[in-house]
This record gives sequence, C-alpha cells and structure tokens, in this order.
Amino acid sequence: MIPITTFENSKVALFGLGGSGLVTAQALKQGGADVVCFDDNSDRVKQASSEGLEVQDLRDLDWSGISALVLAPGVPLTHPVPHWSVDLARNAGVEIIGDVELFCREHRKICPAAPLIAITGTNGKSTTTALTAHLLKVLGLDVQVGGNIGTPVLELEPPIPGRHYVIECSSYQIDLAPTLDATIGIHMNLSPDHLDRHGTMENYAAIKERLVAGSRFAVVGVDDRMSSAIADRLEMARKPICRIAGERELTEGVYVRHGRLIEAHDGSQVEVALLGGIDSLRGDHNGQNAAASFAALRALGIPADKIAGAMKSFPGLHHRMEIVAKQGRVLFVNDSKATNADAAARALSSFDRIYWIAGGRAKSGGISSLDEYFPKIAKTFLIGEAAEDFAKTLDGRVAYKISGTLPQAVIDAAAEAAEDGAEEIAILLSPACASFDQYPNFELRGAAFVDAVRALPGAGNTQEVA
Repeated sequence: MIPITTFENSKVALFGLGGSGLVTAQALKQGGADVVCFDDNSDRVKQASSEGLEVQDLRDLDWSGISALVLAPGVPLTHPVPHWSVDLARNAGVEIIGDVELFCREHRKICPAAPLIAITGTNGKSTTTALTAHLLKVLGLDVQVGGNIGTPVLELEPPIPGRHYVIECSSYQIDLAPTLDATIGIHMNLSPDHLDRHGTMENYAAIKERLVAGSRFAVVGVDDRMSSAIADRLEMARKPICRIAGERELTEGVYVRHGRLIEAHDGSQVEVALLGGIDSLRGDHNGQNAAASFAALRALGIPADKIAGAMKSFPGLHHRMEIVAKQGRVLFVNDSKATNADAAARALSSFDRIYWIAGGRAKSGGISSLDEYFPKIAKTFLIGEAAEDFAKTLDGRVAYKISGTLPQAVIDAAAEAAEDGAEEIAILLSPACASFDQYPNFELRGAAFVDAVRALPGAGNTQEVA
C-alpha cells in the first residue's frame, strides 16, 4: 500500500467504499489524514467500520474543515446528475479528487523520478497495460501495474528509484485527477462509450485528452479521427509525441503492416518486430496495442530488439481475445471484455469463420456498425436483454438463434460448428454489450463461458489453452 502523506494532519471526506474506496481510505489514514467515509450502501459502511475506519453520513458533516472530497470513480461527478456528495463539496468550495490524483501527488512528493506510464482509450487500454508491464518485467525491471485494470493504484508498492508504474486510467479516473502528470501518457483510440457519464462525445474525448496533454511524452493512436485531432493539437503545443497506428501507414511514428511492426523516422521505415505467430497479438487492434507498448518503451530508451524479443512471450489478457480451448479445428475464444460494438469489431476482424455469441445489456448504437464483418459470421447465438433487438439487425443478413443464456449458446454453437468443414473455426464470445443483465461483471461472464466450454460433451478431448 502507498500511504498518502500529502494530506497528513488534514481532514478528508471520502465517498464510495467499494474495493478501491476502502484501499484509498486506508492509504489516507496510514499517511496521517483524518478520514471520514460514507457510502449509500449500508453493507459497505459496516465493512468500513469493521476495518477501523471512521464512518459518518457526509450530509451531517461540517464541510468548513474539509480539505478534499475523495470520490470513488464509479460515483457520478457530472452526468446524468452529480451525486449529492459532489453538490455538498462544491457548495463548500472543497476540491473533488480520486485515487489516481492522490497517487500522482504522492509520486511527485516522494519519488518523481520513478517512471509512470499511464494508459487510456476506449478500447485496447487493458491489453496495452498488460503488454507494457509484461515487456518491462521480462526485461528485468521493477514493475507495479494497476489502476482500472484491477489492482487499485494505492494498493501498489510505494515509489522508489527505478520502480516503473504502468497504470490503466478510465475516463472516470482521469476526470478526478486534475494534475495527472505521467512520464509517458498513452491514448489509444476513441469511440462512443460512457456517454451516460460524460454527456457528449466531445466531453468524453476532452477528458481522455487530459492524460496525454499532462504527460512529459505522449503516445497517441491515430486510427480514428478524434484521436488524430488530439495528436495534432499536442504537436501544435510542441508536446513530444509519437503517433501509433494499427490500420494505416505513418511517415513518422510506429505502425503495423501485414503483421510487421514498423518504426518510421526521418524518412526511414524499419521493421522492428514480427507479430505474426503471436496468438495473443492477433488482429489489427492488437497491432495498435503492440505499437503503443513499443513506442512507450522506446521513449524510455530501451533498444528495439530487446522489446521485440520480449513480445514473443506475452500471454495475452484474460477475457480479451483469449483462446481458452481448442477442439480439433475449433477455437473457443473468450472476448467477454468486448462490452461495446467497437471492441467486438476488433475480435470479429481477427477470424475468418465465426460462430458468434453476442448480447447482454446493449449500449448506444447496438451492433449495426458491425455489418462489414457479417460475411465472416456463420451464425450468431444471441443472449440476454439485447437478443430481440440484435435479431432485428441480423434478420435476413446473418443466420441467428436466440439461445437466451450463455451456457446454452455455447452448446448451440459447438453443435453447429462440429458440422462445419472450414479449416479454422472460432466460437467467439464477443458480446458487444455490458454484462449486467445476467452477470455482475465481464470477468464472471468470461468465467461462465470457460465453464460452459469445459462442460461440453467430449471436453476430455479438448485442449485447454488458457
């Protein structure tokens, strides 16, 4: 844990006592702050009290003596309406921050030289975070990885010279980190997501841009228009920047072409890594991920050949294009983390013959944007709340069946794939939806997919890959 000493002898209010909230409260307490906590969930309040934290309804608090409100990232800051704790803090003129901001302040105070790589984007940020951390570890460096990817940032080990931090940042976390100042900031891409929390696409994009704008060196994906505009603005502001791409050739930057990672600089185009044959980096989207990690390590001064060698052992990210089993010609692919259409597009583009499991709680736009991939889909098996609406989109264009549940969809897909004579077949869970109609999170949805695969008849002849 990282004790937060920047609020020593100050009184801090904290709202949101989920996993990261409890860690944040303890980190503040260990650093000498007087912390008072609350949550709308009474069970969480009881848990915090049992762990020795002071709990009090913040509506009864004297805000005149409060130095900051530390807000959990899942609590609405602006949209659809600010949470009541936000209104109280603003009315009292109290700053509102989150755990990433606390980390940045402590990092600056005790060891600003410890490299901090912060990563954001609509899609690909988790894989890029995992890949960047993997490369640094393989190269023998001291690495701490956390943030939105899983481990709360304040649960990591404290900054010391030579220790590298690789932190995934969601838009929620960036919105609560006004002084986020990464050594290297990575922005992957933008597509509509979380608009219920940010109001408009323009506001969402502006929040994402803060991460790279505040960094010492920026790595920016330019495969989409809005992200390319971010790169142009940073360059005009004379920010040191490296453009990356998975779908287009660059004259300056790092990009992927036909499975080859290319470093372009001063008119030269040098192949620096071959991604073909690395299953965990399959597809154009993973080309962008590899380009981002490569560019970040190059900015740290690490030689290209060492980075390329370390990429070969990357195991991939759980629930993201994860080949979990193989039965003859059939691959079972867990892409449960694809919670929107743009993320699902990345998986659909990576296979040629697909039995697609899709559905859940739909996000804005549904799956109509995926029509260019429909010719790859042998049949779709629909689950969850979105099944009926998705069926309307697919009707007359892609064969489909409403399976209803994930275990049934796996059974249905496996039965039909067994009759398919294609050289390689992917039974692909890439829902293009949130999980909340049937599962608490995408991780449990992915685990249910793996369990369903293991329960198939003849599973004893199935090679488990992950």
